[in-house]
Amino acid sequence: MKQSITLGKVTNFVGLGFLSTLKDLFTGKLEREDLKNVLRKTVVPLASMLLFIGLWHLGAKSLYNIEAEFKIEKALTDQGPEAADALRSCIASGDSSCQPNTLPSPSQVWDSYKSLLRDHNIIKADKAAFIEKTAVLNEKRLAEGKDAITYTGRPSFVDQIFRSLKTVFAGFLLALFIAVPLGIFIGLSPTLKSAFNWFIQIFKPVSPVVWYLLVFMIVKTLLIDSSEDSSFTISFISVGFCSMWATLVNTAMGVATVDKDYINVAKVLKLGPFQKIFKVVLPSSLPLIFTGLKITLSVAWMVLIAIELLAQSPGLGLFVWEEFQNGANDSNAKIIVAMFVIGIIGFLLDRIMLTIQNWVSFDKTEGI
Repeated sequence: MKQSITLGKVTNFVGLGFLSTLKDLFTGKLEREDLKNVLRKTVVPLASMLLFIGLWHLGAKSLYNIEAEFKIEKALTDQGPEAADALRSCIASGDSSCQPNTLPSPSQVWDSYKSLLRDHNIIKADKAAFIEKTAVLNEKRLAEGKDAITYTGRPSFVDQIFRSLKTVFAGFLLALFIAVPLGIFIGLSPTLKSAFNWFIQIFKPVSPVVWYLLVFMIVKTLLIDSSEDSSFTISFISVGFCSMWATLVNTAMGVATVDKDYINVAKVLKLGPFQKIFKVVLPSSLPLIFTGLKITLSVAWMVLIAIELLAQSPGLGLFVWEEFQNGANDSNAKIIVAMFVIGIIGFLLDRIMLTIQNWVSFDKTEGI
């Protein structure tokens, strides 16, 4: 009952707190310190965003003018005044064939973002139409024991985002299933710690490119007779091997620093090895383990782009590389869109891990 009352008060506070702050602000009852907090949490971030966009716009415009003048001067030197005047007129007209290809402005990036969404809707509609047209034929093929006809069109930008998320989560789970059990055994046994220490110190700093090459050597041999696309397998295994080291080290450290009194209590209670791990060791070392998992997920998301590029896996890494190679007038803007998407998703993944960590390590006795 007490807990229900407390939750009710919190709900009322959250629901009415913002309106109360606005009321105090307009009636002049808001304290100076409260006003500073409001400004710090709302106005300052908005002002910094506007400043960033303004500086970006001015920088893009400056780089545009520098490259435009360079192209005009080069045309003047190589082809004469008529060619230079024609190029100047073409640039002024906004014709995409002669525009300087440099840092895009915020408005160009926004236009490219909307263009990518339109492209996704078109591809989604084409895919749905294809599935509808081949539904009857696929039923017959499956009844005859043949493989169904699948859609082989190019993926949209949104499809590539989901492919990257699928790869990074598969790599993260691989890292978790390798690093946490191994870290527990290393933390519990000084002998195992001595045996694995050299291995961790040598392979932890290895570049993602090298891990990709090693995984590629192994997977392409193991799947030599397989008709499946091996790019996903190579990508997520490479991501897992690159990112697992923080979890491995933090788990071993967390287990090794468990209070000896807890271990002695487990001995007194005659807990078995697995009971000791799950009831004493893991709960005590969870904070360090989750710190390692947060770092692992961040590293996995960072190295994913380079690995997808190398593996030719149709994710964000391949998207960025193809747009860079494309060299179209809007390619730079699309790369900036991908950069923002990568950053926002990375931030959300970090928040998700922090939320899970707070949920798992929440003190169950609080509020009783």
